Amino acid sequence: MFDFLDRYDLLGAFWTTVQLTVLSAIGSLIWGTLLAAMRVGPVPLMRGFGAAYVNIVRNVPLTVIILFTSLGLNQTLGVGSGSTDFAALNFKLAALGLVAYTSAFVCEALRAGINTVPVGQAEAARALGLGFTQVLTLVVLPQAFRSVVGPLANVLIALTKNTTVAAAIGVTEAALLMKEMIENEAQLLLISAVIAFGFVCLTLPTGLILGWVGKKVAVKR
Repeated sequence: MFDFLDRYDLLGAFWTTVQLTVLSAIGSLIWGTLLAAMRVGPVPLMRGFGAAYVNIVRNVPLTVIILFTSLGLNQTLGVGSGSTDFAALNFKLAALGLVAYTSAFVCEALRAGINTVPVGQAEAARALGLGFTQVLTLVVLPQAFRSVVGPLANVLIALTKNTTVAAAIGVTEAALLMKEMIENEAQLLLISAVIAFGFVCLTLPTGLILGWVGKKVAVKR
C-alpha cells in the first residue's frame, strides 16, 4: 500500500521543512526580541515603528508576504538576482518571509512577558545607575523569556505548519511534495495521512518538550 512512497524523497522534503523551521525560528527570535525592545523603549519613533510593524504584518496573510519576497524583492528589486542556484535562493526568500511574519508574534509574546515583570525591579535597576539597555537585557528580558516559553512554543509550532506556504514559491518542502504526489498518484487520503503524520511527528514532541521546559523555568511569583 505504501510502495509508491519509494519513488519520492519524503525524508528529504521533511528535512527541508525542518531546516526552514529552524532557520526561521532563529531569525524570528532575534528580530522579534528587537521589536519588543522597540515597543517598550523610551524613544517614541522606535515605539511607533514597532507598533506599526506588528499591527501591519499580523494582519497581512503569510502567502502575500512570501510572494512579496519572491516577486517583489527578487524579480522587481533584483535582490539575489545574481544567484544561479534558484532552489537555494527560493529557500532563503521563504525563510526571510517567515521571519518577517513570525517575528511579529514573537514580539507580542515577549511584550506580554515583559509586562509580567514587576515595575519595581526595573525601577530598582535604574536606581543603581543602569541604563535602559542594561535594565532590559540584564533584568527584564531574562524573566520575560522564562514566563513566555509556552506561548513561544505555540509560535514555533505555528511556524512549522506555516512552512507549507513556502511551496508557493517552489521550495521543495513537504507541502510541495504532497502536491506532486497527489498529482501523480491516486492515493489522496493515504498521501494526506502520511504528510499529516509527518507534521505531527515534528510538532507534538516540540510542544511537549517546550511545555516541560516552560514549567521548569517558570518564574515563581
